[in-house]
Amino acid sequence: MLVGVDLGRGEAFDPTLDELALLAESAGDTPVARVVAKRKAPDAALFVGSGKADEIKLMVQAHGAHTVLFDQAISPAQQRNLERHLGVPVADRTALILEIFAARAQSFEGKLQVELARLQYLATRLVRRWSHLERQSGGIGMRGGPGERQIELDRRMIDDRIKSIKERLKKVQKQRATQRRARARNGVFRVSLVGYTNAGKSTLFNALTKARTYAANQLFATLDTTTRSLYLEEAGTSVSLSDTVGFIRDLPHKLVEAFKATLQEAADADLLLHVVDAASPVLTEQMEEVERVLAEIGAQHIPQILVYNKLDLLEPTQRPRQLQDWLTRIGGEHGGQRLPRVFVSAVGGEGLDELRGMIASLMQAEPVPEYAGLNPQDLPQDPSDPQDHPQGHAG
Repeated sequence: MLVGVDLGRGEAFDPTLDELALLAESAGDTPVARVVAKRKAPDAALFVGSGKADEIKLMVQAHGAHTVLFDQAISPAQQRNLERHLGVPVADRTALILEIFAARAQSFEGKLQVELARLQYLATRLVRRWSHLERQSGGIGMRGGPGERQIELDRRMIDDRIKSIKERLKKVQKQRATQRRARARNGVFRVSLVGYTNAGKSTLFNALTKARTYAANQLFATLDTTTRSLYLEEAGTSVSLSDTVGFIRDLPHKLVEAFKATLQEAADADLLLHVVDAASPVLTEQMEEVERVLAEIGAQHIPQILVYNKLDLLEPTQRPRQLQDWLTRIGGEHGGQRLPRVFVSAVGGEGLDELRGMIASLMQAEPVPEYAGLNPQDLPQDPSDPQDHPQGHAG
């Protein structure tokens, strides 16, 4: 059962709950019903209020749902109260994303990062969560007096594990830094793919490098950074191309912290390919979220090419007249900056030659605000024309 609450106040809200449904499916669940509520503020006890909680309980029973998933973050107390009221497990968006990450992480570093984020999340939810968390009797030399609470033991064990993981991650990060420095010394031009999850980054990565990275039509198909060499005939040399984890709205802050080492590939790149799902009805919101996370990891200043992918999914009336143009950058301190844009189909191959040419031009050009390697006069000059912009999202 999927539940979303519109709290107003300019907070992100998906009235369709489509993204939560995709997250649930990525975690192996099957959505059976959706409930949307509107409140001025979350209910302290049940988040949705007692009346809506009763309605959800009836729907859970009617559909035989095994779990209720909330699109917003809920507190440990609200989660506990809801589980008692509804009679089924309750999880929020953060827990769902962590579960997916735990299932998908493949590398040693990725697994450490996910475990760190999960432990940090769990540490906030120990209070009165399980029946065994009760006061123990005293140990040796004590005659049954009050001892340390089980909850305090659990929390101490979690804290110790968090410290251990952080130390191991530091070593891995040093190794990655050494590898990046080696590439820098060799003069290798570094390009990183970034973008909202399921925008088609891994499919584009495979199409460009002929690699066999796992790609699927699901959220967070790729978690671990993969780097391959990409030969650019236009430049007569190779560049280093990295595929990174996808971004998503309300990505848990702890997860951003834990994935700093993975995202560092983007922060250290010479050029970012910001991959956008051109067929998405909410592509502007997705681009804004990517820009926000790039700023959070210190990568907002790196030159970008906007790669509008999934050209093959656009209706004939939505297709651009030109594969290349310029678009005004969204949000942040660099908002208003004009970025080169190219439309591609990673599946069909359309636009890939133009993208390679763009990368080669930017690689050989001096870093200037308008990217001197690409001449705006050679490209369409009407970015406000809706004919050139799928879904009417103009710069």
